[in-house]
Amino acid sequence: MTDIIIIGGGAAGCFAAVHAARLGKNVLLFEKNDCLGRKLRITGKGRCNVTNNSSAQEHMNNIPVNPRFMYSAFAAYDSADVMSFFEELGVPLKTERGNRVFPVSDRADDIADALADEMKRLGVRVVNRRVASLIIEDGNCVGIRAGGEEYRSASVLIACGGASYPKTGSTGDGYSLARQAGHTVTELKPSLVPLTSSDRFCAELMGLSLRNVTLTLYDKEKPVYSELGEMLFTHFGVSGPLVLSASSHICDMQPDRYRLLIDLKPALSAEQLDARLQRDFAENLNRDFVNGIRKLLPSKLIPVITQLSGIPADQKINGVTREQRRSFGELMKAFPVRISGFRPIDEAIITSGGVSVREIDPHTMESKLVNGLFFAGEVIDVDAYTGGFNLQIAFSTAYSAALYM
Repeated sequence: MTDIIIIGGGAAGCFAAVHAARLGKNVLLFEKNDCLGRKLRITGKGRCNVTNNSSAQEHMNNIPVNPRFMYSAFAAYDSADVMSFFEELGVPLKTERGNRVFPVSDRADDIADALADEMKRLGVRVVNRRVASLIIEDGNCVGIRAGGEEYRSASVLIACGGASYPKTGSTGDGYSLARQAGHTVTELKPSLVPLTSSDRFCAELMGLSLRNVTLTLYDKEKPVYSELGEMLFTHFGVSGPLVLSASSHICDMQPDRYRLLIDLKPALSAEQLDARLQRDFAENLNRDFVNGIRKLLPSKLIPVITQLSGIPADQKINGVTREQRRSFGELMKAFPVRISGFRPIDEAIITSGGVSVREIDPHTMESKLVNGLFFAGEVIDVDAYTGGFNLQIAFSTAYSAALYM
């Protein structure tokens, strides 16, 4: 018999284990991988965007799905607390553009190792077994079954992630366990995921990274997301930070419902861009159009945008009409990409959907259906945009659960 059993050795599970052990509890953590924090170690391209150095309200503003559920958890444990926690464990942090927080070393392993080392120091026992089922008796969760054995405890925390990145162990086990306890699991969809396009030119532009562009996502004629940053063309469509964030604003993926418009020159107004085009054209009057715009755009983009413009590639600059020039400027301010679908959920950073928040106490993270059963992290139906907000959700919910277990 132990005090607390935690299922999952990721960000939420390890964080909860540390805080529960610090409160004097005997903690047993089950992780089916042989390595703790496997997904944590690859987040932020291996740098680990550990939180966002902003107010609780700003975090709430960056959660499109069930933000109010997080109110109490953020009040109890916010981004400043997370930053203090890791710096006290010997991991110095830095704040970058967009208030994103990273370890100074730019090594996600430092975050994961700090958690693992603190767990070891506190005597948290780790069992490398997959949990097969919960033990529920008379409306109480009293333990788990794993490897053909029963393990009894006063409380059980499900913190085994979502269904994204299955190679890291996030294979949806938490949803199965939640359903066993009678919980509702809302529709699971990829979020923060690359997008596919039916536009053939995306494959032609494969590998082209655009920086300092503004990406706007349209739901039919309504703009639903717009941000300045980076994106990438791929063989299947588009990816990169802007695209991942845009994907979380897509509610019901249907062919031709959503489209992207890329402002390739966001620092210039339409009038300023037209003035720039006039100057460039004046310097290249006798050159072919395709060669006269080389200072304006990445070379890989020029054949594609020339074709989309309708201006013949070999037309002399001195023959480009005022209407053609202005139309070309409009294309540079709103380069279109049609969206046809999401990439598979196993390529998503997070899973949208999960255990219904209506069935979880937002103050304690305890199940409203089964006593002694708690939830933390991605398994809950709450997800946010990129920028460290999802890890903050994991840490805050884990802290609340640890406190009340």
